[in-house]
Amino acid sequence: MTKATLKPLKQQAIVVTGATSGIGLAVARRAARAGACVFLIARGENDLKALTEELQATGARAAWAVADVADHDALTEAAQKCVRLFGGFDTWVNNAGISIFGEIRETTLEDQRRLFETNYWGVVNGSIVASEHLRERPGGGAIINVGSILSDAPIPVQGVYSASKHAVKGFTNAFRMELMRDGAPITVSLVKPSAIDTPYNRHARNLTGQAMHNPQPVYATHVVADTILYCAEHPIREITVGGGGRLIASFYSALPGLAEPLFARFAPSLMRDRRSAWLPDEDGLYDPTEDGLDEEVHYPMVRQFSALAEVRKHPGIAAGVVAILAGVGLATLLLNQRTGPTRLDNLRGRFNPRGWIDTDGLRSRFEDLSETVRHGLTEAGERAAEFGDEAGHRSRRFLHDTRHSSRKALKKHGKRARHYATEAGSYAREHAKEGGAILALATIAAAVGAAALDARRPDSKLRSLGRF
Repeated sequence: MTKATLKPLKQQAIVVTGATSGIGLAVARRAARAGACVFLIARGENDLKALTEELQATGARAAWAVADVADHDALTEAAQKCVRLFGGFDTWVNNAGISIFGEIRETTLEDQRRLFETNYWGVVNGSIVASEHLRERPGGGAIINVGSILSDAPIPVQGVYSASKHAVKGFTNAFRMELMRDGAPITVSLVKPSAIDTPYNRHARNLTGQAMHNPQPVYATHVVADTILYCAEHPIREITVGGGGRLIASFYSALPGLAEPLFARFAPSLMRDRRSAWLPDEDGLYDPTEDGLDEEVHYPMVRQFSALAEVRKHPGIAAGVVAILAGVGLATLLLNQRTGPTRLDNLRGRFNPRGWIDTDGLRSRFEDLSETVRHGLTEAGERAAEFGDEAGHRSRRFLHDTRHSSRKALKKHGKRARHYATEAGSYAREHAKEGGAILALATIAAAVGAAALDARRPDSKLRSLGRF
């Protein structure tokens, strides 16, 4: 594959579709300010002339061509005009787009097809025309398609628009892979803006009967324009502008079963503009809207910076900043440690179970209690043995005293004496066997008791553990 050589902006000729409004207008003005030759494409001739004169008045090289991006032949003629005037182009920005506010079932199929003609087929036509030129251009160039965060997280009320941006994303990724396979020196970037402060809502066809706007957070047009021009100089595959949109898209991707009911319930009300009265203005679905060169419509609060886009554009700088902050945090921790055991060691000691209990003290108390239990069991065994000896002695004495009695009485008392002796011996043996069980119970009781006693001490580690 031949790698594209992307030039600095001041050495480039840049084609911008949808150049007379919103993001396209911001791209044209900033590209001209950076020293690029700018070729403007839109449907409104008067706005194109006014913008070209504005840029030329600043010393920029600018030209224009009237073309509907849905018309492949018209785009081809516009590209040829750019080649005649500027000797070719290095970057092509597919920006033209339109929207419809309303439910899909209430939107006519004719209107849906027209929206796709602009949003999807306009990107397809522009990409094909641009690629045919850039394949043969020394160093190749860049194709930049302006998609939307709604290609990742569709919402109701703008269902048709969301569908078209899904199609743009799919086409862009597939077209990029085909160019890779062919070895074409062309980079293909997809820029996905979040809610942007543009006349987008005024130009959209509104079927809701209510004034609509973009829900917060809203970003300035120049934030997207700067990202597009960065892609003209750097091979960026895909980039999102606006952390708010990225957060919503991530939520939808991770938990669609939860996100869809929430979007269905709240998205329509969030897009409703209650501060404005709805007026059935002419939209730009079929005809151009020549309402002046409006780059922004000035929302009450507009963000002038997208940290997410900057991190994506400058990953090395972002990683360096994170590393520096981590180093400063570590140094602060180390420099603020006191003498003796460090805070880290103290914290580790609090989580070490071996330090929770005074094991030496418990062991000593346990040994004392065990010794007492063993001594008690020994005494009980000795007493049982003495009882057995006494019983045997009494039986022998009784046998001696009754020797002169009848043999029948002797035999009777002899059996009784032997029975007493047997019971005494059994009593001693059984209590000796039960000693182990008694010792185990005593051990458990000793541990519990020792822990309770230790907890009552002022310097008890068990008490400090409870406070932690």
